[in-house]
Amino acid sequence: MTRRQRRVRRNQGSPRKTLVALAAVLGGLILTAIAAGGGWVLSIAADAPDPDTLKEINKGQNSVIFAGDGSKLGMIDSDEVRTPIPLDEIPKSVQDATIAIEDERFYSHDGIDIQGGLRALVKNLESGKITEGASTITMQLMRNLFITNPKRDYERKIIEAKMALEYEEDHSKKEILGKYLNTAPYGTNDGRTAIGINAAAKVYFSIKPKNLTLPQAALLAGLPQAPTDYNPFQNPAGAKARRNEVLDSMARLGYITEERAEQAKRSGLQLDPAQDLFKREDPFFFDYVETELIKKYGVNTVRKGGLRVYTTVSPSEQEAGLAALNANLYAGGPSGAIVAVDPRDGDIKAMVSSASYSDDQYNLAAQGKRQPGSTFKTFTLATAIHEGVDPYKTYYESKPLNIDDPVYGHWEVHTYGDSYRGTISVDKATLYSDNSVYAQLALDVGPEKVAEMAKSLGIKTKLDGYPAETLGGLTIGVSPLEMAGAYATIASGGIRHEPTAIERVVFPDGEVDRPGKSKGKRVLTEAEAYEITKILHANITGGTGTAAYTGCPGQAGKTGTTDNQIDAWFVGYQPNLAAAVWYGYPESNDISTGSDGGGVPASIWHSFFTNAAIPCVETPTPDESMSWGDFSGGYTVSPGTPSDYGPQDDDADADDDATDDDSDGTEEPDDAYAPGLGQDPAGTGGGNGGTGGTGAPTGGGISPG
Repeated sequence: MTRRQRRVRRNQGSPRKTLVALAAVLGGLILTAIAAGGGWVLSIAADAPDPDTLKEINKGQNSVIFAGDGSKLGMIDSDEVRTPIPLDEIPKSVQDATIAIEDERFYSHDGIDIQGGLRALVKNLESGKITEGASTITMQLMRNLFITNPKRDYERKIIEAKMALEYEEDHSKKEILGKYLNTAPYGTNDGRTAIGINAAAKVYFSIKPKNLTLPQAALLAGLPQAPTDYNPFQNPAGAKARRNEVLDSMARLGYITEERAEQAKRSGLQLDPAQDLFKREDPFFFDYVETELIKKYGVNTVRKGGLRVYTTVSPSEQEAGLAALNANLYAGGPSGAIVAVDPRDGDIKAMVSSASYSDDQYNLAAQGKRQPGSTFKTFTLATAIHEGVDPYKTYYESKPLNIDDPVYGHWEVHTYGDSYRGTISVDKATLYSDNSVYAQLALDVGPEKVAEMAKSLGIKTKLDGYPAETLGGLTIGVSPLEMAGAYATIASGGIRHEPTAIERVVFPDGEVDRPGKSKGKRVLTEAEAYEITKILHANITGGTGTAAYTGCPGQAGKTGTTDNQIDAWFVGYQPNLAAAVWYGYPESNDISTGSDGGGVPASIWHSFFTNAAIPCVETPTPDESMSWGDFSGGYTVSPGTPSDYGPQDDDADADDDATDDDSDGTEEPDDAYAPGLGQDPAGTGGGNGGTGGTGAPTGGGISPG
C-alpha cells in the first residue's frame, strides 16, 4: 500500500478512535469533549496539517536584541550551539535517560500515549485544574519542527497529537528519537541556547556526547522539560534533584540497576562549561530577555527567527547602577544587585549585579531569592490602610513579645537592639521599623491578608500567610525584581503593571508584537497608595532610610535587614522610578555583611538615583481622601497607655531630638536578635523575619494626618 493510500484509509477510519486518542492527551478536557460528542476535538484535528507536506521551520537569520535607546546589546547566535549528529553518535545512556523521563512508552505507542494521558486526566481531576500534560516525544518533535510561535492551549495539543499520529505512520522510532535529540532545547548559558544534545554536551561539559558519563547524560535528559528551572548554572540544587529523578526512572524501567543509579546520584554535577560563548552587552539582562522570549515564542523562533527585539533597559541607568555598586562595594566583600522599574508601565529600566558573569551566570537581580527583612512591613502597612486602619491613631505597645496566639501559637519577637518605644502609633513605629508593633499589627489585620496584599502588589514567591512574613520571615525569599515591581505598584498610585523587559518584537515580515504592554490593574485606591507613600516618605527623610534620600520630595522607601545583617535591603521609589537594592553574600546565609538596610544599600540607592540623574517628580495629591474605619484589634492599646518599655508616644519627639546628632540609620547590631531562639510561631516553619532598620526618626517628611 502506498503512502497516499495509507493516508486516505486513515482519514476514512473511525472518528471515535481518533477522538479517544486525541482526548486522552488533553487531560481535564476529556469530559467536555465527550459531552460535546467530540465534534470540537475532531474539527480541530481535521485542520491539522500533514507533517509530510510541511517543511521544517526555516532556520532564518540571527535574532538581535537592542536596548531601550536602540543601541545593540547582541545577537542570539545559534550556529555553534546547534550541530545535529546521527543517532548512532549519541550514547545509549542519553537515549535511555530521555525516554525514561520524557516518554517511557515511546516504543509502544503510535505517537500518542493514551495511558499517560489518562494518568494526567486523573491528576488533573484530583487537583481541580490542569497541572500535568501528556506530550510524547513525537508530539514535542512536531512542535520543534513545524509549529511557529506555539501557544499553551488545547488547540495546539490537538494539532500536535494529530500530527504525531500521522508522522509515526511514515517515520521510524529511531528517526523520531534522533530528530528529537537534535532539536530539543537544553537551556541558556552566556546568551546561547543549547539546541540538541551535541550543543548541550559542549555548553555544559565541553565534551562530545559520546564522552558523557551516566550522571551527565541524566542531567541533560532532564533539561528539555524546563530548561530554565533546571539550568545547573542558575539552579544547581534543582538540576541535581531533576538529574536524580531521571536516574530513578531509568532504574525503575530497567535501563540501569538500582546500585548504579545510587552511585550516579552521589556524584557532583561535573560541570565544565565552554569558555568561548558569545559575548554581549549586559549579559545578565541579555539572558533574562532571551529566556522571556523563549517562553513567549518558542525556542525555534527565538533561535534563528530573524527577530529584532527592542527592550526597555536604559543603558545610562545600567551604567549608573554599576557605578553605584562599584562605589559602595569592595573586593572580596558582599555582592549587590539593583533592579529599577518604571511604575507608570512596568518597564524594567535597569537590572544590575555586581557579580562577574564569567564567574557565575546566576542573575542576583532576577533570580536571587533572599529574605527581605523589614521591607516586607510595607505590605502589612498597605494591608492595614486598605482595611481602613488609621496608622496615625492606632496604637500598640512596643515591647518584647511572648505571645500565645490562639491561631498561630507561641511567638517571641524582639526589636533591633532590644530598643522599645512603649505606646506608639503605627506610623511612628514604621519609622523605627519596630518589629514588635508590626507583629501585633499583622496578627490583628490577619497574616493571610498580608500575604494576599503582597501578591496583589506583585510578589510572585509562594507565601504561606504566617505572621512571621510581616517581618520578612519567608520560606523561600524574594528577588530584587519582585520587590521593585511591588513597590512600583504603590508608586503608581495603586496600579499594578507586570515588570517587563521587552518593549516590542519585530518579525521578519514586519509584524510587531508588544508582549509586555498592559493597561495595568488597580489593586489600591489612589488615597490608599498616597497614605502609604506619606509614611514611607517620612521614613526616607527622617526614619531608617535617610541615607537614601537625594532631596526629591516625591521619594519614599523602606529599609530591611535580616538577622545578624546577613541580607540588607533598601527599596524605594518616586512616581517615575522604583528601585530595589539587595546587599549580601549570595553563596551563604551565614556571613554578616556588617551593614543594615540604612547603611550600604541606602547609599547604593542614593548613588544610583544621583548617577542616573533621575528627574525629581513629586507625588500627586489624590482627589479622594481616606475614610478611616473604627479599628480596635486584639493587641491595640489606647493612646497614652502606660508602659514599662521606652518613652511614651507623647515623649517621642523629645527623644528624637536627643538622637538627631548621632542617628545615621546604622547602629551597631551587637545585641540584635537571632532566629531559632523560640521566636518562630508554632507550626509555621517561618523565621522571625530579621531586623528592621535601626536609626531613630529625626523629624522631617510629610506630616501625618
